[in-house]
Amino acid sequence: MPSGSVSGGSGNSKSGAKSSKAIQAAKKKSGGARGVPPQRQIPWLTIGGVAVVVILVAVIAVSIIPKAQDKQALEAWTPSESNQDPSGEIEGVLKIDYPAGVHIAPGQRVAYDQSPPFGGPHDSVWATCTGTVYAQPVRTENMVHSLEHGAVWIAYNPDLVDDAGVDTLAAKVDGRTYTMMSPYPGLDAPISLQSWGHQLKVDSADDERIDQFIAALRLNRYTYPEVGASCSTIPGSFDPANPPAFDASDPGPDAVPMEAESVGEMQQAPAGS
Repeated sequence: MPSGSVSGGSGNSKSGAKSSKAIQAAKKKSGGARGVPPQRQIPWLTIGGVAVVVILVAVIAVSIIPKAQDKQALEAWTPSESNQDPSGEIEGVLKIDYPAGVHIAPGQRVAYDQSPPFGGPHDSVWATCTGTVYAQPVRTENMVHSLEHGAVWIAYNPDLVDDAGVDTLAAKVDGRTYTMMSPYPGLDAPISLQSWGHQLKVDSADDERIDQFIAALRLNRYTYPEVGASCSTIPGSFDPANPPAFDASDPGPDAVPMEAESVGEMQQAPAGS
């Protein structure tokens, strides 16, 4: 056999191998011999990231939008020079003018004309009203003094308001300066709100008038006597953890009358006057 035939066979073998590799490469690019397109990888990581962002945006919107709407709704109840007492537009608000600065001694009681009281003679020491939620009833003569400083007091009948209602009310007070809250046994309504010279009684902790009352009268410089007065605790005089106890009994003949207009008048007035 001529030597040339051996060389030709080797060349053909190498050429065939190259052709086979080229065909295989072409099949991979085209999706295989049957023409099936190559499978694309699903970008799960990207999809997951987008989903998280969408959920966060939704949560933020659900949280912020209602608060913004509530704030906008309460702006109508914010006092101003042209609308000094917006509470006049709140249905059910009782208003009475009371003289200010009439103080009594710690052992005295006042024959209040309203229950809960919201003005008139009061103890010389105010109850802490720095967003304070009292678990027990507090002496009214101290609570009234806080109203003179611009605070709003939420009183509730513990027999008529359930735990959920108490929690709803506490959320409006807790940590919010110039507000306070306490049980008030024997209250003739489930809930009563007081500011100096103003009162509103409601049946439900969800009543929208509660927020309106607070917006209109808390620190409303046009409606309370002692603008700029403190609501903080007086060390050695009032302990919010152990406040003076509420007394539901009749004040008795020695009680200071609502008509008293000065400390001197109270000290000189005979018992029962």
